[in-house]
Amino acid sequence: MMREFAPQTSKAQDVAASWLTEAGLRPTRQRLALASLLMGDGQNRHVTAESLFAAAQDSGEKVSLATVYNTLRAFCEAGLLNEITVDASRSYFDTRIDDHPHYFWEDSQKLTDAPADQLEILRLPEPPEGCEIARVDVVVRLRRKT
Repeated sequence: MMREFAPQTSKAQDVAASWLTEAGLRPTRQRLALASLLMGDGQNRHVTAESLFAAAQDSGEKVSLATVYNTLRAFCEAGLLNEITVDASRSYFDTRIDDHPHYFWEDSQKLTDAPADQLEILRLPEPPEGCEIARVDVVVRLRRKT
């Protein structure tokens, strides 16, 4: 079974510090702790702010939920994460930042990568005047057959 979050090790801290500094972010204690949980083992993750907050609490880190939200937003603005909105009340933060589709599993509320080589978008609508397309998110919602 794959761990949901990276272990808190000195190597994980080193990976996190490098990840932050390469993006031009100051490696504060809280950013380092959260980045270590996200990227410390080099695995890609889809997390919610709440799941990252719980992992931080489990690892003994003293951070507020508001700090987790603010840090995730800063990571997105720095290009370290992509935010994937699955509905009006839930966003996931993806550590894999290349263009790729997702599956949203309705029964478990999990977001996973979908095979990009099977997706084909033939044409996108023209953006309104003065705008450009920043990104296209494809989320395929799945439900188990009954």
